Amino acid sequence: MTAGNGVVHEEFHSEAFSKTGGMFEMVQLWVNLPAAKKNIAPAYQSLKAADIPVVSRGDGNVRLIAGHLDGTNGAAHTHTELNMWEIDLPADGAMSLPVPENHNLLLVALRGTARINDRDLLRPSELATFNESGDSIRISAEGDAVKLLLLSGVPIDEPIAAYGPFVMNTREEIMEKIRDFNSGKFGGLH
Repeated sequence: MTAGNGVVHEEFHSEAFSKTGGMFEMVQLWVNLPAAKKNIAPAYQSLKAADIPVVSRGDGNVRLIAGHLDGTNGAAHTHTELNMWEIDLPADGAMSLPVPENHNLLLVALRGTARINDRDLLRPSELATFNESGDSIRISAEGDAVKLLLLSGVPIDEPIAAYGPFVMNTREEIMEKIRDFNSGKFGGLH
């Protein structure tokens, strides 16, 4: 979803899931828009698993939610240059991945323990940040299978002002968005 110049939304799962339960796994991320794009029209992209390309790499697979890898484009449209890849490695598997040198890089361990660059361990639910140098990363599964989320992107380098669900660049812009919301300019839940 691109919030752009304002959107009201509600997140939910199906009524059947509410009644029967089961495994529910999700990652929710917020990606800042540059100031020049903060007032674009809101938009929503529905991505089904079948729409997300998978690239085989080393011993595992990379699902390209957004970005580019080995000549394949990810499924999501983005407003800034970024990669969002879900990495699956089998037990004791390994792979190397290119990361543009101008990107900031984060890795999140969703399942399993991974060794990063043949040195540091990344355990389930941990987040790793990296120095802004180098053009690749090596990941290996320590024993069991591993699922990671790789996030990289060109830094926007703009100020951020936030209040509740509102995110802009200045306090004045936040106040304007609160006035817009209170006057009904963001629409309503349907």
